[in-house]
Amino acid sequence: MRVLFTTWAWPSHLYALVPLASAFRAAGHEVLIASQPALKQEIERTGLPAAVVGEDVDAVGMVRGYVLPSAAGEAAGGPQAPKEGKGPRALRMFWAHAESMTDGLVDLARDWRADAVVYEPTALAGPLAAAAVGIPAIRVLYGTDLMLRARKLLPELLSPLAERHGVTDFDPLGAVTVDPCPDTFQVPTDYPRLPMRHVPYNGVGVTPGPLGVPAPGVRRVLVTWGHTMARLSPGLFLAGEVADALRGADTEVVLAVTAAQRGLLDPALLSGPGAVRVVEDAPLHALMPGTDLVVAHGGAGTVLTALRGGVPLLLVPQLPDHTGHAGRVFAAGAGEVLSRDEATPKRLREEAGRLLDPEAGAAVRETARRLRAEMRDRPSPSDIVNELRTKVISCAA
Repeated sequence: MRVLFTTWAWPSHLYALVPLASAFRAAGHEVLIASQPALKQEIERTGLPAAVVGEDVDAVGMVRGYVLPSAAGEAAGGPQAPKEGKGPRALRMFWAHAESMTDGLVDLARDWRADAVVYEPTALAGPLAAAAVGIPAIRVLYGTDLMLRARKLLPELLSPLAERHGVTDFDPLGAVTVDPCPDTFQVPTDYPRLPMRHVPYNGVGVTPGPLGVPAPGVRRVLVTWGHTMARLSPGLFLAGEVADALRGADTEVVLAVTAAQRGLLDPALLSGPGAVRVVEDAPLHALMPGTDLVVAHGGAGTVLTALRGGVPLLLVPQLPDHTGHAGRVFAAGAGEVLSRDEATPKRLREEAGRLLDPEAGAAVRETARRLRAEMRDRPSPSDIVNELRTKVISCAA
């Protein structure tokens, strides 16, 4: 088969597609990943072939407008996006990307003779292009299905693009949804889902050597703030101050950052008694063994990688999707959530201490281990390739 994968130009959305795209390629199928120009080099770094469609949209500027308000004021993240109009505000951003990409994606799918389009849930050009060419659309979730609540709004939102390409009927959720989330973590759904094991991928990096075993009585806390927040504004990158709040005689703090983020850290964190241990550009899953708690922003990749490792989470969401993923962690009983204003040094230490406590945190740790078992029981990306191929063939028949 020829399988066309697509996402708009946001690295973490690409990363969620890489394991399945690699599995298709390893099974002997032709794979192509299409996105806007800004993502071309990042696609190529995955080792998978890239194609450019559409024009770049100011994604950073648009995402910055959705930073959740806090007492820190607008200086950290910029002004909030206006609230006029119906439905979730983020749909206006997803429309902008769809409008940019759909024409080019339709042409590419037709010229490349794609047999299916595989897309992440916010890349709405994907199901449109599939419908225009008459091939199946396969949706791959990268976390809990936060687009489900917008399901009824999407056909009307996308109708101008659908009409442009002669599409009279299509399902924005595709023919099937591939879901890497444990069932007890996912929101309730009413559409066909194909379970898949979460295989972590967070970009090209160097696996660090073993972190070793903490001293007796010392707990290891891993702090990571993903890729997004530092891109939006240095003031939104809270990893350094969170690590500073949590370090102590009985707590070893490992801070996972990119090479570009290291310059945002206070040098005082990195020296002297209780210095924070910094690891650059490391695959996040490689840091989970020996980790007792992950403290992070609530990005989907970070959350699923921690749960895959059976590690509880303490989350400080700063974007609406972070709030959605963090809410599912809390609802499942796998961690705790603090708002930006609640996340004072004192409160961070209190909540981390409770989650790390042998008795007070026992239930949370047990839930994280149970979710890990659920995730490991799901079929791998390579296991579902043939099932997806069968679905594509049945749709074409």
